[in-house]
Amino acid sequence: MAKRDFYEVLGVGKNASDEEIKKAYRKLAMKHHPDRNPDSKGAEEKFKEAKEAYEMLSDPQKRDAYDRYGHAGVDPNMGAGGGGAGAGGFADAFGDIFGDIFGNARGGRGGAGGPQVYRGADLRYNLDISLEQAAHGFDTTIRVPSWDGCDVCHGSGAKPGTHPATCPTCGGHGQVRMQQGFFSIQQTCPKCHGTGKIIPEPCTACAGAGRIKRNKTLEVKIPAGIDDGMRIRSSGNGEPGMNGGPPGDLYVEIHIKQHAVFQRDGDDLHCEIPISFAKAALGGEVEVPTLSGKASFSLPEGTQTGKTFRLRGKGIKGVRSGYPGDLFCHVVVETPVKLTDKQKDLLRELERLTTEGGAKHNPQSKSWMDKVKGFFE
Repeated sequence: MAKRDFYEVLGVGKNASDEEIKKAYRKLAMKHHPDRNPDSKGAEEKFKEAKEAYEMLSDPQKRDAYDRYGHAGVDPNMGAGGGGAGAGGFADAFGDIFGDIFGNARGGRGGAGGPQVYRGADLRYNLDISLEQAAHGFDTTIRVPSWDGCDVCHGSGAKPGTHPATCPTCGGHGQVRMQQGFFSIQQTCPKCHGTGKIIPEPCTACAGAGRIKRNKTLEVKIPAGIDDGMRIRSSGNGEPGMNGGPPGDLYVEIHIKQHAVFQRDGDDLHCEIPISFAKAALGGEVEVPTLSGKASFSLPEGTQTGKTFRLRGKGIKGVRSGYPGDLFCHVVVETPVKLTDKQKDLLRELERLTTEGGAKHNPQSKSWMDKVKGFFE
């Protein structure tokens, strides 16, 4: 039988928030829990199905993979022990539901009766680059915080000559169970925080952490066409996991600095081209800069402010697109300032001659005056 859509299983839309997904899962889990339906095999299967859907959709990375590729984009053998909802027991399932109430950290899972394993936290690095660098791509190096094993205690966290001791609260399991009515909920041990060990005499060099924070240098390849706000993922370069858990990832978030000439809109570029009054009236060739060199276009006679000229293929070839965008040049007719008396006299003569020509020389002014006249009449 084909596996049902996870959103359909939980009864939510694909744009559902994390809170809506959790709420839908709680409702289904309470309804189909085997303790409430002891003689119903179907209820148990629905419980497992809802559990699997929740595990996928509550994890941002798994949800993104599922949204892109469906069931083929996620690991069918995921979950504790590879057994889906049933492998960890129904008490574990409800530990997931009510973990925020009873303090169960959701960073990872441990083996049966063993300390919990936690995935390391993801890190974010903000990288400011120029528009030219974004358009053409480049390689760079960054320095990010990292953790190395402590040289004094060799990672144990205990003062040299001493050793970590078994946690007396959980007996070294890293987890304790709480009884809430007919629910038996497993949660992280509050004493050892899931490690199963306590350190009576912490190492003075690392304060018992077993690791020391240092900076490391990483090489990052910035692809051509990357846009503002995009992130580059560097797997395994986040914070290390706890109790042997996998490390998190490093996300390099791109921020493109404001450009002196161009404004970017996706793969297209925009710029304002100031031209003189005479140039706008007489027309001619206009030379403009692009990210790949100089270009030009023909300006027709009588060009008005706001006229836009499109230079195809002079934009940016985006990361996901196969063709470059366009460059849009917006004409701004510049009014001359600080004129001499002679220049003013020439403009007055030009004004007189063009006014005598009426709509022939000033079609927009004539049209506007006609509209104003009609408004008052």
